[in-house]
Amino acid sequence: MKLHISHTTQYLYEWPVSDSVNEIRLTPSTNERQSCYNHAITLEPNASLFTYEDYFGNRVHAFSVNGLHKRLTIRTHMTVVTKDAATPEEQAASVKLTPEEGWAWLSKESVVDRFAEYLLPTEYTQATIEVAAFAGGVEAADGGTVGVYEWLLALSQRIRREFVYDPQATTVKTKASDMIGRKRGVCQDFAHLMTACARSRGIPARYVSGYHFVGDLQGGSADFEQASHAWVEAYVPGLGWSCFDPTNEDPVGERYVKLGHGRDYNDIVPVKGVYRGNGSQTLHVSVDVRKVED
Repeated sequence: MKLHISHTTQYLYEWPVSDSVNEIRLTPSTNERQSCYNHAITLEPNASLFTYEDYFGNRVHAFSVNGLHKRLTIRTHMTVVTKDAATPEEQAASVKLTPEEGWAWLSKESVVDRFAEYLLPTEYTQATIEVAAFAGGVEAADGGTVGVYEWLLALSQRIRREFVYDPQATTVKTKASDMIGRKRGVCQDFAHLMTACARSRGIPARYVSGYHFVGDLQGGSADFEQASHAWVEAYVPGLGWSCFDPTNEDPVGERYVKLGHGRDYNDIVPVKGVYRGNGSQTLHVSVDVRKVED
């Protein structure tokens, strides 16, 4: 599938500010499932961009605006071609390890050392009593030993089944354990909860940011508001990094565009920065994802 994505971030300041220093993580990854054919960033006020890769391999663009300004606008445009992914059944069938072998592999000291950054708790993914209890409730339906991949699928399904998508229920700072009692949240919260639960069971897991194209499923409504999306990649013995979306039923396939990954949201904030000035600021974000016909 060929997708064109426009993402606009605009900050409006009550009073003129200066010395604004920013980082942008809005460049699509290139991997076995997607290829970025073009990518452009425009800034108002105009500024020079410096680019580098962070510790996790995400492409970062940094810039500074030193003069006084009351508005900062960041526009990105990209065209990405995606491929469909294997179905959950196909992925499960490709795992040649027994359930016991898979869990035993994760417990090896060499594996724990290799994936240490994706196993340790973070600000958003602390292994609290509530998180451990929720993870402990995900078991095989017949009471037997379930494989790592099947357990992750069941965890993702349980989050979708028991939690309501509600943009008003949480904030960008909500932690996984805080969301459990509310039973409501957004994709960021669901991804943090799944990540925290997986790590509590010794499964390396990372937070993924990107886009999910669903515009053609909304009946062509012009009022449909699109947004960035978040999901999870977890390491499955015998399979490697595998994608799970605890928000949507669809497998992570051709409708998904990955921007990057990290330990939690803090590592992959789309736009973050600091500035010198007083007064309040207002943030406006708009996202448009469209299918391009060849």
